Amino acid sequence: MGAWRHFSQGFELDAASLECGPSPATALNPDLVVDDVSFVRGDLSRLIEGEILPRLMLVHQEAVRPSRLLVERRPTPEQIATFSALLLDPAAEDVTGHVLGLLDGGLSLDGLLLELLTPAARELGRLWEEDECDFVDVTVALGRLHAVARTLCGRLESEAWGPHGRSILLVPCPGETHIFCLSIVASFFREAGWDVTTGDADSGFDLLRAEWFDVVGLTLSCDVLLPGLADTVRAMRKVSCNRGVRVMVGGPLFVRHPEQLHASGADAMAEDARIAPRIAESLLEKQAQAC
Repeated sequence: MGAWRHFSQGFELDAASLECGPSPATALNPDLVVDDVSFVRGDLSRLIEGEILPRLMLVHQEAVRPSRLLVERRPTPEQIATFSALLLDPAAEDVTGHVLGLLDGGLSLDGLLLELLTPAARELGRLWEEDECDFVDVTVALGRLHAVARTLCGRLESEAWGPHGRSILLVPCPGETHIFCLSIVASFFREAGWDVTTGDADSGFDLLRAEWFDVVGLTLSCDVLLPGLADTVRAMRKVSCNRGVRVMVGGPLFVRHPEQLHASGADAMAEDARIAPRIAESLLEKQAQAC
């Protein structure tokens, strides 16, 4: 299992940090929407390099954990609704125990992290934004959600492969407040043997100047922050002491609008935390083959 360091004022979550997956999108600025013709003519090579090649290379990796090949049971809508209600129930005493019961019942760690906790986080965010829950209710629910996430992430990392010397820096884009998924993504990288450092956008620049990272991962959920992402990616490449640093992007925005990869200036994107470590590995393999 890889190491995990965090650099920022804290990794505590607030109600604004709960967006963790696809949600109703704010309309994109028309100037940001990619014209189909110019995309095909001008950015086909970037699509191939950033999306298709990394995914093809995943097929040929030698070491694939058998459990990842099994068909996994997913939480049902009823289970998601029950869990969300438990988070908000003042009388609920053992929310973590309830989730561990689902795990014992055959649901996978991956599925619980990404398909139970993630929808529940989105629902808490919606209730907060629409004033359907007060501050106390959301704060209590958030504490319970964070406790469950810590327990599941700890179990996921206990199954980790040995460290392999690859390192990644995971940070939100400047201005991004939806950071719940960042800790979950970090756990999937640690499970895969990566040395993981997390932080905020400001500390990210300082870390890139001071330390070597093979990959930088940026998460973005808000459409309004997209125009500044390309500048952030360029700036991170410029300050990095690894002049060949690879950059990945992910988050709800890229689930909604995968075509925005080329506008970001990143090398690849991951729509799912489960495959993010393998896509990052494929970027480094492609880089090594080019040398």
